Amino acid sequence: MIDIPSFVLALGVGNIAFAVLMAGYTHGAAPSPGLRLWMWARFGIGLCQLLGWSRPYLDMPALNGVEGASWILAISLEVAAYCIFFGFERWQRVLVPVSALALAVVLAAGSAGAPVPYLTALVAGVVALFAAAMASILLRPRRRASLLQRIIGVNDAVFAVSVVVWAVGCLDSEGPPGQCTAQEYAYMAGYLLMIVNGFGFLLLCKEKDDAEMARLATTDSLTGLPNRHAFLERAEHARQAALRQRQPLALAMMDIDHFKQINDRFGHATGDEALVVFARTLRETLRAHETVGRLGGEEFAMVLPGTDLSGAVQAAERLRQAVREAMVITSVTPYTMTVSIGVVVLDPNETLGMGLARADHALYAAKSGGRDRVEVGRPQQQRA
Repeated sequence: MIDIPSFVLALGVGNIAFAVLMAGYTHGAAPSPGLRLWMWARFGIGLCQLLGWSRPYLDMPALNGVEGASWILAISLEVAAYCIFFGFERWQRVLVPVSALALAVVLAAGSAGAPVPYLTALVAGVVALFAAAMASILLRPRRRASLLQRIIGVNDAVFAVSVVVWAVGCLDSEGPPGQCTAQEYAYMAGYLLMIVNGFGFLLLCKEKDDAEMARLATTDSLTGLPNRHAFLERAEHARQAALRQRQPLALAMMDIDHFKQINDRFGHATGDEALVVFARTLRETLRAHETVGRLGGEEFAMVLPGTDLSGAVQAAERLRQAVREAMVITSVTPYTMTVSIGVVVLDPNETLGMGLARADHALYAAKSGGRDRVEVGRPQQQRA
């Protein structure tokens, strides 16, 4: 038999300790609204548990309603923290009215002098509902969840089920609340929730920060396209896959025509806007399995897996026409860009660097031939 009061005291102290450690961990770091809100939720849950531990000793009936309302507020903050962390935009429309309704019901029941078992069951039911909401956020099938998310989500689900069983047990007049096995299981699940979610949320934040650092290391900050290093890495993987599957692989080098004149005439801010518009046009024109990256300045490259020379030229022409139709807003008049493109199909015995060099020569030929055109690179054996 578990010593329930001592267990509740340990849970309360543990949750408050987690909140204090979290405050120390985040002090001086970049502000994270989700993490800050989660910290206050842990602190609030700890206070609720300390209230529950002290209630028998203080003999103040008013504490029943206060404790229940505090549980609603604390668990609502924790759900809000997960919503913010995972980027839900309209979570307030659901969570705020549901929390307000639950809070009003609990306060009304406490003011009306509802028996402790029934008030406890009511609060436990609301806590179980919010725990189930957190589990659904972490385990939702629409997005790919990491193993860490699944572990935390399953823990939330187990806690929700345990609390529901406890709530039903509290309504059973035959067994004294506080001594039933269901309550012991609920507190054990609460202990696991404190440990798993305490460390788990920190690890989720670190996982998110690591993913953001990886994204920044591989993404061009202006256009959002893969940077030179990331593009070359993906292109090399595409080359090796093409060799294994014995499929053609097309490469293209692209350059915005007269880009220096855009900067000189309209300013560098307009030049940056032209690069952004060009990158957006690339993303909208190319197919999902094709990769495009910014190599530097106004120079871009793309890889077209499974595409022969004829298909690559058609894709380049579609892109060239789409760029002509894109408008760059300037301080004077809208500006229409053009692009020159060099296209090659990689030879099986050719390295990626050699193929890009041939595409670059074709790009130079397109610029020399008048710009705003697609030029096909000469086969490797004809270059000596």
